[in-house]
Amino acid sequence: MLDATAPMLKVRDLHAWYGESHILHGMDFDVAEGEVVTLLGRNGAGKTTTLKAIIGLVGRRSGSVLYRGVEMVGRRPDEIARAGIALCPEERGIFSALSVAENLVLPPVIAPGGLAVPTLYELFPNLRERARSQGTRLSGGEQQMLAIARILRTGARLLMLDEPTEGLAPVIVQQIGRTIRDIKARGFTVLLVEQNFHFAATVADRHYVVENGRVVDMIRNEDLSASMDKLHDYLGV
Repeated sequence: MLDATAPMLKVRDLHAWYGESHILHGMDFDVAEGEVVTLLGRNGAGKTTTLKAIIGLVGRRSGSVLYRGVEMVGRRPDEIARAGIALCPEERGIFSALSVAENLVLPPVIAPGGLAVPTLYELFPNLRERARSQGTRLSGGEQQMLAIARILRTGARLLMLDEPTEGLAPVIVQQIGRTIRDIKARGFTVLLVEQNFHFAATVADRHYVVENGRVVDMIRNEDLSASMDKLHDYLGV
């Protein structure tokens, strides 16, 4: 029987390698069901590698990744995805030759509870207007919306978003923020990698600071303003 009080995601002593390069050096953090949690840190701190290690897209990993009490280390990426974890990569990875509508229905549904295409169009009105447009014709913001929308359809409950606001215009960043708050209200859980902690503060419950492949601090969102000095030290901003 699963412990109802246990976190949805429990990462302990997670190490990861790309070839001979040892990138993660014992990541430890939790994400509770229904939370939005960010990983903050400088470039090269290991944030993106953490997401890839959780879903199995690294050369080698060790430690423990418990998702709803079930160990994911040792499982293939497709098995982890079907367990209910979805990754929206920084490069977005949409199929440029396919239309928006085709991209939305391409990933398989792995569990009930995903959002239907009409609901996705309500969340992202731009995508409804561009439904027949090829991926190559979308702006960067529209590509990011499509990348998020298609994983919402699958029924995955833990959504890992890697730098979703990078390079986007402020009006699009605001829309991405509204979307994250909306999907949280719908019961989804979000693990967010962000450089922009001003944006992260508008959507997240807690923030883990990552340095050199390990967590060095955890800051609750309500404590963020009181922690700005040390956060500036951590992030170099």
